[in-house]
Amino acid sequence: MFSERLKTLRNEKGLTQQDIADILGIGRATVAGYETKGKQPDYEKLTLLADYFNVSTDYLLGRTDQRKPCSTDKPITKAYHNLDAEGLSDEDIEKVEEYIRLLKMKYHPDGTLKK
Repeated sequence: MFSERLKTLRNEKGLTQQDIADILGIGRATVAGYETKGKQPDYEKLTLLADYFNVSTDYLLGRTDQRKPCSTDKPITKAYHNLDAEGLSDEDIEKVEEYIRLLKMKYHPDGTLKK
């Protein structure tokens, strides 16, 4: 189930296996193993994937078909609260949140660039 969900989410965003590998800091062959050989990521990588795709880990693991744990009429996020997000569409807010997720993955907590 995980392999199918990862591949579907990756394809929905138009990403390659190498793109996912770069995001996770692993080799492309490992991502291929996730998608075809039944390999599973460790907890840290699983949560990175869930955060990146904005889905729950339960969804990734096939424990639920609901992508997000709960839904609300308006997204309640740091981006929404900390920015003057009023008047932005849900799609625009999602783009801001995706950019924030990318930045978080790009930098270590100490602010150094991941290699």
